[in-house]
Amino acid sequence: MEASCSFPTKCVSPPIRSLPHPLSTAYTVSISLHKTPNFGSSLRFVRRRSSSCLASGSDTLIAGSREVVSRKEEEVGDLKSWMHKNGLPPCKVVLKDKPSHDDKLSPIHFVAASEDLQAGDVAFSVPNSLVVTLERVLGNESIAELLTTNKLSELACLALYLMYEKKEGKTSFWYPYIRELDRQRGRGQLAVESPLLWSEAELAYLTGSPTKAAVLERAEGIKREYNELDTVWFMAGSLFQQYPYDIPTEAFPFEIFKQAFVAVQSCVVHLQKVSLARRFALVPLGPPLLAYCSNCKAMLTAVDGAVELVVDRPYKAGESIVVWCGPQPNSKLLINYGFVDEDNSYDRLVVEAALNTEDPQYQNKRMVAQRNGKLSIQVFQVYKGREKEAVADMLPYLRLGYVSDTSEMESVISSQGPICLVSACMERAMLDQLADYFKIRLAGYPTTLAEDEALLADSNLNPKKRVATQLVCLEKKMLNACLQATVDLINQLPDHTVSPCPAPYAPLLK
Repeated sequence: MEASCSFPTKCVSPPIRSLPHPLSTAYTVSISLHKTPNFGSSLRFVRRRSSSCLASGSDTLIAGSREVVSRKEEEVGDLKSWMHKNGLPPCKVVLKDKPSHDDKLSPIHFVAASEDLQAGDVAFSVPNSLVVTLERVLGNESIAELLTTNKLSELACLALYLMYEKKEGKTSFWYPYIRELDRQRGRGQLAVESPLLWSEAELAYLTGSPTKAAVLERAEGIKREYNELDTVWFMAGSLFQQYPYDIPTEAFPFEIFKQAFVAVQSCVVHLQKVSLARRFALVPLGPPLLAYCSNCKAMLTAVDGAVELVVDRPYKAGESIVVWCGPQPNSKLLINYGFVDEDNSYDRLVVEAALNTEDPQYQNKRMVAQRNGKLSIQVFQVYKGREKEAVADMLPYLRLGYVSDTSEMESVISSQGPICLVSACMERAMLDQLADYFKIRLAGYPTTLAEDEALLADSNLNPKKRVATQLVCLEKKMLNACLQATVDLINQLPDHTVSPCPAPYAPLLK
């Protein structure tokens, strides 16, 4: 993605160019913030009309950004130095560089062990004064809970706050942290941005995958939240007082907000055992500086007055430190962090089955389904390596949908437990439908599994295409395993001469 930003000649002040995408803005500063994390009393206001300068492109990275960032780091110190100056106690980590796939982009930073570590060691402990939460941003826990349980997500509120803070430039206490987020650009371990920032042509890499629809749906959700930003700005007294002349939708175009949202999404931490207003936190030294590992159990944890990381394995000095971000499938890892974990034991697909509402027996079937812990529209999770178990879990529900004879339905109603095989012809029809469903899903991808694997063998493959191909390749393997499990069940039927029963009200699969 190339730099693209135009600034009208009537600009009052030059753009802040030292902070590249994704929190890029180019506006006059209307508020001066003392260098302290204690909001509210530390603010002094300067009445000034906001500049009409708007970044017209989605990427404001300028040529020679590596040198620019290096000079700025010399002036204000790197992220870790800034943290130590503001209360971070001695820790056992260091920031190191990892080259980007694009020479135009700065290297990404990552957290590595500064010395040999053992399992159980505290790698670092970030004081709450260096952690951004809604309680701090909005200045009121009740307001934070009200806003985030209605129209706006925590991510939208945090993104809005950082966008305002970026307008303050170096006068903002959070300047070094915001600069680090800009450097990372929402990139994951493969230095690839979230698909939320991909072009339409790049999203085509995900054709056939439900992840593509999920990306478009998330983008629409971000747009809806953008349209509600003025609400949070007006309702949150602290924001209204800090930035009284900067109405969000007038100050920030949608593309800038979207980039900020994605940047926050890539680094937000979900803390446990804290109030709702503190559960989503931005923790310097946290993701995306920490690498993700699906078999890791180390997580950032809220302790008294701080957020700390206790490692779950030994590290040699210089090794990248990994954490667990929860049981997320690869589709969410890609959308949230820009990478795919091929060893992710939490990877999964979804199969949605629904009882036919036109079935005269629909209400009775719905009752039986509920009695067995299922819904009239039931979502089945297909986990990697457990495809046979997933198919077996679907069978009783699908059999229920195939029951059409009144006497058979009465028997089902009077019995307890899941629906067992009723007849050979019905079982064949049900398994045929399931096999056809998996075949149709596989046919929705423009490439075969063999073609995907050939692409991945190319070391020069475009990084975005590589991560997208990794995702669809893993999805196809799960679908193929489900199809094979279904075919095996068909082959186990005692009589293959039996024709499938007609099913006027067969369950719906999607």
